[in-house]
Amino acid sequence: MRKSGWAAAAGLASLVLLLTACGGSSSTAGSGSSPTAAGRPTGLLAPGTTVLIVQKSALGYVLAEANGQVVYMYSNDKKGGPPTCTNSCAATWVAVTGLPQASIADTLPGKLGTVTAANGAKQVTYNGFPLYTFKGAPPLSTEGNGAGGAWHVVQLSASDITFGSS
Repeated sequence: MRKSGWAAAAGLASLVLLLTACGGSSSTAGSGSSPTAAGRPTGLLAPGTTVLIVQKSALGYVLAEANGQVVYMYSNDKKGGPPTCTNSCAATWVAVTGLPQASIADTLPGKLGTVTAANGAKQVTYNGFPLYTFKGAPPLSTEGNGAGGAWHVVQLSASDITFGSS
């Protein structure tokens, strides 16, 4: 009996989550393999890799870290510029750092990258805008959306989710 690619995809997704837990998104950027042209990993994840996924939340599909922490953009940041949420702001809005990598199960319509923060850390960006998490928020929580009129989740669509090939 031939099995579909679902079992393989589920196993691979579990491996990515396990490796992400070991690598942690709070790690700083390190050396390692770079993604292929298609944005897929060339092998095991490099230390300090931050895996981003598409998750369904109360607001619909949003960009999140692999641990379920929803990520936000700050309207005071400029595309391609340094992060502006520092000092007391950064105590509540934690910078997403590391080497960004989209989950193998997700196709993102935008581009992941990094920008150097004032402390020298590589902060993850989406379409050139630095990303943050809302400190203390439970996984899949979007409670920070609209905070101060300046914080916004990265909303995506169901078409940004793929389930591998069979």
